[in-house]
Amino acid sequence: MVKGREVSSYCNRHGIQSQNVLAACNLDLQFIYVLSGWEGSAYDSKLLNDALSRRNGLEVPQGKYFLVDCGFANRRQFLAPLRGVRYHLKDFGGQGRHPRNASELFNLRHASLRNVIERIFGIFKSQFTIFKTAPPFPYKTQAELVLACAGLHNFLRKECCSDEFPVEPENDSSSSSYLDMEDENLELLSQSQLRQRAEANAWRLSIAEAMWRDRPRNGDNGSQEDNNENENIEEHMDDVDDDEEDYDDN
Repeated sequence: MVKGREVSSYCNRHGIQSQNVLAACNLDLQFIYVLSGWEGSAYDSKLLNDALSRRNGLEVPQGKYFLVDCGFANRRQFLAPLRGVRYHLKDFGGQGRHPRNASELFNLRHASLRNVIERIFGIFKSQFTIFKTAPPFPYKTQAELVLACAGLHNFLRKECCSDEFPVEPENDSSSSSYLDMEDENLELLSQSQLRQRAEANAWRLSIAEAMWRDRPRNGDNGSQEDNNENENIEEHMDDVDDDEEDYDDN
């Protein structure tokens, strides 16, 4: 519901007018932060910087970090997956598709945990079907609808404690087996930012190598843990298959 010169800025990469929503959630499928109202063409990094700079913005607890998708730069407080490596859960399902190196094991465990954000948006849109089409309200009202319904979602999760609204399967437009090697959100970085990025990447690599070293081994055909993870993935995918989507365009 935008007109004139604003139309182009609200068009996302699919050519559809939309708002870009940044959301963070916990493992109990509850929103802990939502920022709505940004133009559909806005980079994820812009939304994150805005969220961090606001007076009552997104806060990262001391010693903790958020798992983020590949649209965000890897930082000490925002752990992103490794690029150019299998990532989506479906890529690891099935016989003989267990992780074969430290990078793949890291991405599998990252995806298994970060999948909660895919689930919460699937439940969210099943609860509030108004978001499946463009509601006929002014843009400001549309942005406020997201916040209001996020609050209602949290209330239902706390008081009802059930998945009365199941996740509906959707077409996965981002189901590529490998993450894009190019960062669409690449920005000019200062020397200090480059140094911080390098330190964060080294930290991420150390986590991946520690995971690989510490995995329980079971002969040469992959670890028992890897086999168990594959079984869990197949069971989990019965509920959330095709629900991995690029939620930043919602």
